[in-house]
Amino acid sequence: MEKESFEHKQAEEALREAEKKWRNSFNSLEDVMIIIDKDYNIENINDSGLDLLGKSKKEVIGKKCYSIIHDTETPVEYCPLRKSLETKKPESVERHEDMFDKHFSIKSSPIFDKNGEIVRFVDLMSDITERKQAEAELIQTKNFLQNILDSSIDGITTTDLQGNVMYASPRTKDIIGYDPEEIICKKAYSFYGNGIEDAKTIMKVLEEKGEVRNHEMKFIRKDGQFIDINLSASLLKNEEGDVIGTLAIYSDITERNMLEAQLAQAQRMEALGTLAGGIAHNFNNLLMGIQGNASLMLLETDLNHPNYQKLKTIEKSVQSGSRLTRQLLGYAREGKYEVKPISLNQLVKETADTFSMTKKEIRIHQELAQDLSGIKADQGQIEQALLNIYVNASDAMSGGGDLFLKTINVKHKDIKNKPFKPKPGNYVLLTIRDTGVGMDKHTMKRIFEPFFTTKGLAKGTGLGLASTYGIIKAHGGYIDVDSENGHGTTFSIYLPASEGKVGEVAKDAGQIIKGRGVILLVDDEEIVLDVGVQLLEALGYTVFKAKGGREAVEIYKENKDKINIVLLDIIMPDMSGGQVYERMKEINPDIKVLLSSGYNIEGQATEILERGCDGFIQKPFNMKELSRSIDEIWNKG
Repeated sequence: MEKESFEHKQAEEALREAEKKWRNSFNSLEDVMIIIDKDYNIENINDSGLDLLGKSKKEVIGKKCYSIIHDTETPVEYCPLRKSLETKKPESVERHEDMFDKHFSIKSSPIFDKNGEIVRFVDLMSDITERKQAEAELIQTKNFLQNILDSSIDGITTTDLQGNVMYASPRTKDIIGYDPEEIICKKAYSFYGNGIEDAKTIMKVLEEKGEVRNHEMKFIRKDGQFIDINLSASLLKNEEGDVIGTLAIYSDITERNMLEAQLAQAQRMEALGTLAGGIAHNFNNLLMGIQGNASLMLLETDLNHPNYQKLKTIEKSVQSGSRLTRQLLGYAREGKYEVKPISLNQLVKETADTFSMTKKEIRIHQELAQDLSGIKADQGQIEQALLNIYVNASDAMSGGGDLFLKTINVKHKDIKNKPFKPKPGNYVLLTIRDTGVGMDKHTMKRIFEPFFTTKGLAKGTGLGLASTYGIIKAHGGYIDVDSENGHGTTFSIYLPASEGKVGEVAKDAGQIIKGRGVILLVDDEEIVLDVGVQLLEALGYTVFKAKGGREAVEIYKENKDKINIVLLDIIMPDMSGGQVYERMKEINPDIKVLLSSGYNIEGQATEILERGCDGFIQKPFNMKELSRSIDEIWNKG
């Protein structure tokens, strides 16, 4: 009996010790633990639970859990204990409890008797408010970063260490044509213009410097088109600092590069134009001396004289040289001097008729708009531009072919996908299409450069299309070319439309007209001045001469009542023709002036003419041209 009593006491002591340990563990838990019977009555609750509720055990034990925790008369719908009663399995839920203004993870675990029947539940409530806040902040940060990626105007991709694309931003679609999902897990170098070689170059710089900045390269779009890309890249690292991949940011700079190339080309052509214009001006002054002396000698030479034909040959050579300088001036945009409203349709018809007579093997087709607007242009310059293109087309169709000429009215907004941005307004479009051999891209880039020719030095000067380019630009227009080897060439010419009344195309006629009266000849070139005096005197005029603007003003001031017409050079070193004209006009508002120049600087002659000057004559001129120009001014009254 004593032994049994001792063992019983030991068992009770052990049970009390175990219960004490359990109670200590139960109450020392940071999480809330509640023991609840299957009827939702609270059997026990630890200290954390009492602290949370702010109640004593006496106020909680035996009460319904939902009334204490949720202040409801029935179990809440999401109650895990309620679900556990049905499933007989542990159930859990994460909720924000408004009563405590905290987030909890609540898990309800059933306790079974030896017969497998649920007798009670152990509910564990863990405060997860900080975790939820961290998750919310993480989501907010992620959303913020995602918004940045989604709204970036540049493409952004990340790759793993094997070069596989792991992320691609939405802008990828616009730049390389692929949806971001299409390139995930593909090798990044599959989109590089030089494939894996580009990848090696980028990785080498990354390994050496840790980043790549403003690296220009080619990408291949989904449609197979090559585009220019500016790429910056860096190494991606994890929290431990280990490299896990790369980040690349890239932008399409194709258009920027094209515009820069066009600007460089325009600047080069502008410089060449300035050089060409200066050469042409000086050359025309030399030709003026030759032409003037030849005209004077022809005037005194009988038709049967053995030197007559030689003089005519000299005159023809001067004319050939003059055509060459006109092409140079056309390229330099220095030949535009008599602008008036004209019909482009009429010019196209007449130049096409003239051209067809010399090129019977070429069939010309015309589709000219009936309601075509007029243009303000210099007739001779536009004629020259058109004939230059016709000749170019003829050379491309050595065995014969077809030339298609079409005119229509267009607006600036209709002119799209061109290497230029037209000024707002209405335009007249002339397209000239041939069925010739066409050109490759390299040739197309250079056709408007002076002295560039594919015909060889013996057959071409390389000035035809260069002068056409200058003439169209000088008229405020645009010219574009489209061609392909074996598929012909199409030139598109856009000229500003004019509201002015269109006049008839002028015809050249008449012989030398003798004159009378007094003329003041002004020129800074001695050879031009000397031959000019002789030409005018041969025509019957009395001549005063001035070598320069200042001398001319003084002579005119002293002899204004005697001088009927002033033949005035535009380009002079001491005082320009425009300045001389203004000074003389102050002396005599009714002064009559005929301008003369080897060229005029970007419409300078036109500008002086608009201020009231009476006419213009281009050097070199012969006696007939000079006589008619003076006569026209004389007869203005």
